Amino acid sequence: MNSEALALLLVREMPYGKYQGRKLADLPGHYLGWMARAGFPKGELGALLALMYELDHNNLRGLLDPLRGR
Repeated sequence: MNSEALALLLVREMPYGKYQGRKLADLPGHYLGWMARAGFPKGELGALLALMYELDHNNLRGLLDPLRGR
């Protein structure tokens, strides 16, 4: 995990679905869990969603707080 990937979670938006337009960092945990079970998409989006899922699942969303002030 690197700070660049964490920063991307704050600026990238979900491109489709129920939460289209919402920042990846702001996706609800239940949706991330569903996505983990269904399978993350390929590419950068899937990697970022998997990272956000790990942060949420391990109660580490607070790691994003210092980056929000940028």
